[in-house]
Amino acid sequence: MEINEYLIKSFELMRSLENIDFFDGVTNLSRTEFHLLREVILEAEKGKNIISSELARRLGITRSAVSQIVTKMEQRGIVKRVASPTDRKIAYICLSESTMAVFEEQCRHANETMQRIVDIYGEDKIRIFFEEYDALRKVVDQVMKEREQSKQ
Repeated sequence: MEINEYLIKSFELMRSLENIDFFDGVTNLSRTEFHLLREVILEAEKGKNIISSELARRLGITRSAVSQIVTKMEQRGIVKRVASPTDRKIAYICLSESTMAVFEEQCRHANETMQRIVDIYGEDKIRIFFEEYDALRKVVDQVMKEREQSKQ
């Protein structure tokens, strides 16, 4: 296979994996909303709160995009903004009371979907795929780091 074909295959694989919707039909959360919710829940489970700028950093999107998503989710009763008791400029993004049940339902549905994939494709093949993917990812990270360093 020529180098350009590898590049095209890589882009096709990334696009197809990103377009898999494990949560289809369970609730009306988009993938970005789901990922945002996951980050809020991870912090809540640690007894902590999270602010929009940290969500933006973790999700790889702008603070403005986070603000729009949070506003939409707040209007739907999924999350709420809570003012910091010590700093008027800070608002924490917190779960609404009904949110955890929604998140758990989406996780259950995603797990069922993944289990069906494993059942059909085979656990050994899935394990090998992820081992190979991890090895490839390390090489990609190394090459990208080298490229970044060569620019300096």
